[in-house]
Amino acid sequence: MKGAEVLARAIRQSADRCYAVPGYPVSEVASLAGAVITINEKTALEYALGDSLSGRRAAVFVKHVGLNACADPLVHATAQGLRSGVVIVAADDVAAAASDVVQDSRYYGEVARVPVLEPDGETLGPAVDAAFEASETFSRVAIVRVTPTVLDADVPEPSTASRRRREGSLADPDLTMAGRALMADRRTAEMFAWSRSSPLNWFSGGNHCAVTVYPPPADPEVLAALHETGRPFLREHRLLTPPDAAGEPERFSTRGFSRTFCRNCPFHPALAILRERNLRAVCDAGCAILAMNPPYRIGIATYGLGSSVAVAATGPGVALIGDYALLHSGLSALIDVYERDLPLLCIVFANNRMGMTGGHPVPEILRYIAWANPVVCVADDTAALRRVLVPPEDGPRTVVIEGSCPEGETHETVAYRDL
Repeated sequence: MKGAEVLARAIRQSADRCYAVPGYPVSEVASLAGAVITINEKTALEYALGDSLSGRRAAVFVKHVGLNACADPLVHATAQGLRSGVVIVAADDVAAAASDVVQDSRYYGEVARVPVLEPDGETLGPAVDAAFEASETFSRVAIVRVTPTVLDADVPEPSTASRRRREGSLADPDLTMAGRALMADRRTAEMFAWSRSSPLNWFSGGNHCAVTVYPPPADPEVLAALHETGRPFLREHRLLTPPDAAGEPERFSTRGFSRTFCRNCPFHPALAILRERNLRAVCDAGCAILAMNPPYRIGIATYGLGSSVAVAATGPGVALIGDYALLHSGLSALIDVYERDLPLLCIVFANNRMGMTGGHPVPEILRYIAWANPVVCVADDTAALRRVLVPPEDGPRTVVIEGSCPEGETHETVAYRDL
């Protein structure tokens, strides 16, 4: 069998859903795996993260340059966590046969602190299984890096293996952002031991096989002697050490306070209705992220600016996003959601400003989403909010809630004992 067929079979066996953006050299293997083509790679990864929140394993197929578009949710997921495994299959066009640039996807392991595996023909199947296990063990995305040499090679037909599922976890909601970062560092340190002990790696005499390539899979002397095709990734990282994760992760309860919305924020009525109805949402970066904190605590997770739309569409079904975040990078996901007619309640807080970064003005959003036939409500119209803040039974609904930020106010710092 060709490597592409073996890889596709392994993904179909391990994943519940697959997404892709085609392009050489990933197109064939994505097609063989039955992957759904999405509007862009960022949206594909966000769909996969939403599946993870819903307890489904998901795979994403991208070519090397497509991995760049995944960077924001990829990095955020390391600190925010996930439930079921998410694996990105990154196919690198190492000779630029059909690409503008050459890129080595293994370096994203260091950027996002995620496990990276690079199987040969004989380890394609086991590497996919190990990648999903690692994703769930360390509660972050895992990357499987392949090249045309492996995809086009004749490789042994793999034996059928049973899924070995683990349970990932989201970040503890009592942790501050600094606390989440420290907990992520602790798991990164554990990844070093995982890579060193992986049965997929072997080093004997002059013969070496390193499948788990990030974190470093062996002693520096061994990695220094490896022959690598292309960039010397393993040699460059042979002296890498685990992050220092000493100390106790910071918590709201020990820090003594939490941040929440401005005292006179116009969106308090909508937030109160969501909490009253026990509607859990994926929160976007920006003010919406404060809905994860006390006193509302309606947010499940956040995976970066513009990410909530696609994550919620395959996850809990409710997205909380600001007008700037939607324009910044959520709009393409909203288009994809409407094209697929996915059930989603997309709630847009339209205050015409970047509330987290200094109050800079934002373009009026309605002209750019008129095609979605949004329902528009004034922030203080509680009766209207009660009618529309209900998840749709079929297809998507966008609700734009218009309000003006109070001049001179800032996000409140609330004593934890008062929450």
